[in-house]
Amino acid sequence: MAMLSGLKRYNPRKRRREEKMAAMRQGLICWVLLAGCAFAGFRTSAAQILNPWEKPASNLADQIVGIVGPGQVQLTIRNISTIPAGDLPGIRKLIEQDLKARGVVTSGAESANSIRVTLSENARERLWVAEVVQGNETHVAMVEVDAPTISTQHSDAHIMLRKERLSGVVSFDEPILFAATAGSDLVVVHANDVAIGSLDGGAWREQKRIGFGRRQNASRDPQGLAEVAADGMSFNVYVPGVECSGTRSNSATGSEIGNRWSVQCHEGDDPWPILGAVGDVTTSIKAFFNSGRNYFTGVVTPAIGVDLPPFYSAGLIPRPAGGTALLINGIDGKVQMADNRALKPVAGTRDWGSDFAVLHSGCGTGTQVITSASGEAVSDSLRAYEIPALEAVGTSAPLTMDGAVTALWTAQDGKGVMAVVRNAAAEYEVDRVTALCN
Repeated sequence: MAMLSGLKRYNPRKRRREEKMAAMRQGLICWVLLAGCAFAGFRTSAAQILNPWEKPASNLADQIVGIVGPGQVQLTIRNISTIPAGDLPGIRKLIEQDLKARGVVTSGAESANSIRVTLSENARERLWVAEVVQGNETHVAMVEVDAPTISTQHSDAHIMLRKERLSGVVSFDEPILFAATAGSDLVVVHANDVAIGSLDGGAWREQKRIGFGRRQNASRDPQGLAEVAADGMSFNVYVPGVECSGTRSNSATGSEIGNRWSVQCHEGDDPWPILGAVGDVTTSIKAFFNSGRNYFTGVVTPAIGVDLPPFYSAGLIPRPAGGTALLINGIDGKVQMADNRALKPVAGTRDWGSDFAVLHSGCGTGTQVITSASGEAVSDSLRAYEIPALEAVGTSAPLTMDGAVTALWTAQDGKGVMAVVRNAAAEYEVDRVTALCN
């Protein structure tokens, strides 16, 4: 018995307890490992939530590198969205890091290549646009950015539109296509004739009317235009298939308005001038109109280095980097910009109607595009937009009109737009729309 005193007795209960403790230790180790993995995943998700700009910055860098390739570029960023100013340094750093990782290094002004990134948004979506400039060529990259609901207060706070009726200028029987002042007189273009008169005490007094005669293939939805000389002594009228020229003589006085205007009309298909050259923009472009339809063919003079599709309306707008671009609204509903011999789509124009006009208000960027709403409506509306890059950004609340807008063009001074409205009584009236800076 004494010889066995140094040996341990087998204790089944103790053995089971030790096995249970070992299993618990292994379970604890696994739990710690799983918790660590889960926490690492949480940190990754949290980082993504705290840095919502990582994905769009990476996607934009991919597109930029696909255009410019490795090398040095000059990078500028402009924010016209509701993104807080405090986020901009972080966004710039992300873009620079993503570009560098792909072989593109941002440098100073000595670089021949430049990248202009615009952070923009409208009431529905946020968009980042990069204009990649290489010599005389400009390429565009765009990414949509996930964002919470965007307040329309930001986009509507830029300017306020207001309207003023040209009292007495009313047509009961046929649409008004265009109206323009020529000195103290008023030229009103209809589908079948042009009328000359004056606003006497707010009342329209017609003094002379010249018919266009019988025309072939006249459009059921005609357009018209009157171009008045700066001194008010002459004008040219354009309607599909017909051109008129008017010359004023100062020999007639007083009520002899009709006598002092000599007007000649004839068949013709010369190109129409495109309105909207405002501010310091001096480019003159004319477009050929399809006389049997209600749109322009897409052929312009002088040539601008790019083929244009048929379009309903067009306007010249100055660009932030200098120069002028031609904005068109195609018959397919697509709004595009012809700039630097390239035709580029403009985002944010889904709600545009077929008519727009350029307004030089001096507010914001200085120039806005006023457009009618899309679709048929008893009561139409107008809204102002700016196009800092390649996206239209709303800069005013919609201005409700007293009927459907049937024609829209830039006023002669460029500081307003003129709108023809067909009211509930089927009368055609003319409003002048201007902008107030907020």
